Amino acid sequence: MKTIASIILLMMFGTMFTSCSSKNYAGKPAYQFKSIDGNPDYSNLYYWAAHPWKWDTADSIPEPLRKKYNKDSLADVFFLHPTSLIDFKDQRWNAPLDDAAINGNTDYRSILNQASAFSEKTRVFAPRYRQAHVRAYYTADTARAAEAFEIAYQDIKAAFVYYLDNMNKGRPIIIASHSQGTSHAIRLMKEFFQAGPLKEKLVCAYLIGMPVKENHFTNISPCKDSTSTGCFVSWRTYRKGYEKTDDNRSAKISVTNPLQWTTTNAYAPLSKNKGSVLLNFNKVMKGVTDAQVHDNILWSSKPKFFGNIFLTTSNYHIADINFFYVNIAENVKQRISTFIKK
Repeated sequence: MKTIASIILLMMFGTMFTSCSSKNYAGKPAYQFKSIDGNPDYSNLYYWAAHPWKWDTADSIPEPLRKKYNKDSLADVFFLHPTSLIDFKDQRWNAPLDDAAINGNTDYRSILNQASAFSEKTRVFAPRYRQAHVRAYYTADTARAAEAFEIAYQDIKAAFVYYLDNMNKGRPIIIASHSQGTSHAIRLMKEFFQAGPLKEKLVCAYLIGMPVKENHFTNISPCKDSTSTGCFVSWRTYRKGYEKTDDNRSAKISVTNPLQWTTTNAYAPLSKNKGSVLLNFNKVMKGVTDAQVHDNILWSSKPKFFGNIFLTTSNYHIADINFFYVNIAENVKQRISTFIKK
C-alpha cells in the first residue's frame, strides 16, 4: 500500500514538474487515424508522438537555452515515454491510440519535458504505443499484467523495426526512456543491441527510472564516464536519506550519477547541476538539487523551488530527468561528438 500511495502522491505532484507555459509548441497534429488489423501503422505519422518529419513538442526549447541552441541531426534518438494511463478509475489494461486525452498527456508532459532534453543534435523518434496501465506494476493479477506489457512491447518493437527498415539509414542511435518506457527499452536492448551489428551503432542508452542490473546485458556495460559510448546509464532518484528495502540486494543495480556521469558514490554538489526544468518549461533553474549514488539508488537533497514545502514524498521518480535536464542535454551532445570522432 505504501508503494501505491507513493505513486498517487507523484501523480498529484506531477503537474509541478511537467506543467508548461511555453509558446514553442503546437496542438494535436491532424493526421489520419488508421491501423492494420488493429495494430499501429507506423508509416502514418499519427502513431508517432515525436518524429523528425513533423513539428512536435520534442522540438521545444526552454527559452533560456535558445540563444545557444544549435540544432543538428548527427544521430537518432528512439525515445520511449513513461506511463500516461494513470487514472486508477480507468479499467482498461492498455491505452488505445486514439484517446486524445492520453495522447495529450504524453505529448505535453513526457515528450515536452523529457524527450526535448535529447533533441538538440538528433532526430527524435518517439512512438505511440498501447502502454500498460500503471496498475500493471502493482496488481496481484500478474498474468493479466504480463499480457498488457506484452501488447505494449510488441507495438514498440514494430515501431523500432519500421524505423530501422525505413529511416535509420545507418545512423548512430541513442535509446532513451523513462519508467514504463525503460521497462520496454531494456527488452529492446537485449533483443536488438546485445548481439549483432546494431551494437556498433549504439551511442548510449539512457535507461532511466527503472532498475537495471550491472550485468543485465552480455556485452553492453554501464558507462564509465561522460564520454563512454556503446554503453548504458541508469538511475532512480530518491530523497537523500531514503533507504530502499524492496530491491533484491543480491542483484547489483547499476546507478549513474547524472551530475558527473560515474557510478561511484562520490558526492556531486548543487554547483554541478547546470539546470533543472520543473514548474515552467521556459524557466531553467540552477542549483535545484545535488546527487550521490547510494546502494541501488540515486540520492538527491529535497529540491529547492517555490512551493517545495508541499513536496513530502521521498520518491522523486517523476523528476528523474527534469532535475538534471541541462546536464543530460549536454551529455548527449558530448557522447555523440565522441562517437563520431571514433
